[in-house]
Amino acid sequence: MGALSGVFAPFAISASALTAERLRLDVISNNIANADTTRTVEGGPYVRERVVFAPRFDPSPAFAPLVSMMTPEGLPVGVRVVGIEKDPSPPRLVYDPGHPDANAEGYVAYPNVNTTNEMVDMISATRAYEANITAFNATKSMAMEALQIGK
Repeated sequence: MGALSGVFAPFAISASALTAERLRLDVISNNIANADTTRTVEGGPYVRERVVFAPRFDPSPAFAPLVSMMTPEGLPVGVRVVGIEKDPSPPRLVYDPGHPDANAEGYVAYPNVNTTNEMVDMISATRAYEANITAFNATKSMAMEALQIGK
């Protein structure tokens, strides 16, 4: 299994990052889609969410190749999603006394979503996703070239 894990571990590492970045893109898209949602099922305005990543330390058999590829210092390889957090920053208050969700003073609580920041995060996530696709394809090319050597 050691030789196989050496061959397939880089694919698993890139795949873990691709999965994590895809979720990050989904959460960012959801934030942008709800940037003006003043009323949710939970009550109040939508609250911005963000994805939290952590190094992969999964000793389960499915990820044995990843664990075997750890450096001698025990540094992890790959990434995993720890969870999705709510942003604790307060909502934006906008004076609009005619809005159905206005409070007694005439202010409406809008989500704490800054569309510009979300777009910057989306570009960052897209570039990270693309970089991992490039790494995956480079690994695939090296494996194909290695197979050609034995021909």
